[in-house]
This record gives sequence, structure tokens and C-alpha cells, in this order.
Amino acid sequence: MNPKLCWLDVRAAGDAKRAVVEEAVHHRFDAVVAADPADLAGLPPTVTRVLVPAGERLPDDLGPADLVLLGPGTTVDTGRHPGVRFGERHDVTDRASLERACDAVRGDGVTLLSFADPTNIPMEIVLAAGDRSAGTIVTAAAGVDDAVVQLSVLERGPDGVMLTAPRPGDPTRLAGLVRAPSPKLDLVTMTVTGIRHVGTGERACVDTCALLRPDEGILVGSWARALMLCVSETHPLPYMPTRPFRVNAGAIMSYTLADGEHTRYLSELSAGDSVLAVGADGRTRKVTVGRVKIETRPLLAIDATAPDGGPVNLIVQDDWHVRVLGPGGAVLNTTELGAGDEILGHLPGRERHVGYPIDELCHEL
Repeated sequence: MNPKLCWLDVRAAGDAKRAVVEEAVHHRFDAVVAADPADLAGLPPTVTRVLVPAGERLPDDLGPADLVLLGPGTTVDTGRHPGVRFGERHDVTDRASLERACDAVRGDGVTLLSFADPTNIPMEIVLAAGDRSAGTIVTAAAGVDDAVVQLSVLERGPDGVMLTAPRPGDPTRLAGLVRAPSPKLDLVTMTVTGIRHVGTGERACVDTCALLRPDEGILVGSWARALMLCVSETHPLPYMPTRPFRVNAGAIMSYTLADGEHTRYLSELSAGDSVLAVGADGRTRKVTVGRVKIETRPLLAIDATAPDGGPVNLIVQDDWHVRVLGPGGAVLNTTELGAGDEILGHLPGRERHVGYPIDELCHEL
């Protein structure tokens, strides 16, 4: 999937214009949008300079503009402006404007869209109309949170988003959310040394707002320095249906990865948080937590060693249907594990303090 475009609209930036432009350039935004050609002067060649003229009349001097977006019905003699690309902009406010927007995105040009009503349905219709077209669709967003929502409409979202009323800090936040890829983790093979029945306690099932794959789960461990890969409940179980959104993760004090860097205790997770779903090949994605079910159950300790000889421990519910993943995505029932069996895991490599990696003395036993 191509990376999403980040545009900055300075038409309503006011006194913050210079600050947000410098911030956007620093974070390698793809384009800066202005109504006045003078606002595009001095931008580096890494940024596409986009002119959106006020009104229907095109100014005689387009200044340094690389791309000009015209409103519906505006005509232009492109031969008078060599080297300048032209696209369209559409404000979707009713059925007629929606149809014009759908026609525009079926072409191979750049289309900037804004939507008047607080519903994603018009955007869904336009994205469906432009599916598989060669054009570029950018949608206007009033804030970073709106931009993130738009990028997931119809799963794939538009090709990019434009911040329309940016404040200092917004370009940094948007770039961090849009540009930061979910990392591919180095998974290692851990060798089981034994399992132990360790009495009763509270364990957490993490129910996500995503359908997890058969070779996908979350990393969990008693110690932050070594985590095992607990598989999702996508595999058939006797007496009960599968729950492909769930990971029966482990005892409540266990660590898991919230993203590529930060850990969380299972007991801390709640609806709306995120955890890192991890595949047997190390590929990851952030998924939203729908709920965490904490219940009292018999517990089983899995002891293992990492490739470097370091100890690894995971405490899970003591039941056959609780599973971990082995090399190649092999599904292993925890109560049947024995010395010499192999489990996939990850070694974050640093100690933790309130979830953040830190270099300091820390013994976990």
C-alpha cells in the first residue's frame, strides 16, 4: 500500500501560518495549499505547491504553483501555464455536488474533496466511485482526529488528507500517526523447559475490534524483557464456537506490547486502547481493544529459555484451549507443552518503567 499523502492548508492558519508551514516541511508533508501565490514562495522542492484560487477566476500570475485546483465549471487555457498541473476541487453538499465529485474521481487527475455533513456516507460513495482509478483523492479534515478517521473509511480511505485549520503541533501529530509504520519484529524461538500448575488467579482475555488471523496473536510475558506469542482464538475448539477477535492472553500482571516500543500491563488495558497484533512472520499491526475480560481461573506457568539462555516465563489460564504459536505458525495447546517444545517470542531488549524502555538496573524473578 502506498503511503498516505499529508497536505497542509494555510488559508485559515492566521498568525500560526509560518510556524505550521515550517513544522510541515520538517515532517516532509507532501503539499502546502494556499489561495495566494505569495504564500507558496520559498517552499523547498520537496513540497508540492498547491494553489486554490479564491472565487472562480484564475489569477493571471500563478506564482510558483506546481498544481492548481479548479472549482466546478472553471475553465483554463493550460497552454498559458506550461509546467503547471491542474486538478479539481469539489465541496460535497448535496446530491448534485456528490455526483460531480464521483465523476471527477473516476479520472486520472488530482481531486480535493470537502464534505459538509457530519457523516462518512458521501465519502464512502465517492471512494467507491473512484475505486481502481488512476487519480489521486485528497480529503479535507478539520483536525488530526478527523484525518485519521477519514483515512480508514471503506478500509483504504482516500489517498491523502489535508489539514484545513492547522495549529502548531498538528503537523507533527498527523505525521506521527500517518507515517509511522507498524514495525516488523524479530521473533525468536524459545525452548520450553517445563510447565507448572500455580494455583488460582485472575487472567485477562483481550477482545479486539479486529478479526485476527490464524497465525496472529499478541505478545505476552511475565517479564518485559521476554514475551511469548499467544495465538488468537481463530482455531476450532470443542464445545464452543471460535472467537477470532480474542486472545486468551495471560495473568493480569503480564506485559504486552501496545506498539513497537511501549508495554502495557494486561490489567491496564480497556476499551479504546490499542495493542500490537503480531503474526508468526513478525509482521505487526495496531488493533483496537474492544474490552478486556478479567476472570478468576486456574493458572499454568510456562517456563522456557531464550536463544541467549535467559529465562522466560508466561502465566496463562490452565486449560487445554489456551494456545501459543510455535515456529511456522504451529498452534500449541499450553497444557500439552513439554521440555524441548519450541514457542515463538520476542526479546524487547531493554528494561521498562511505566511502559517506556529505559536503561537501568532491573531484576525480574
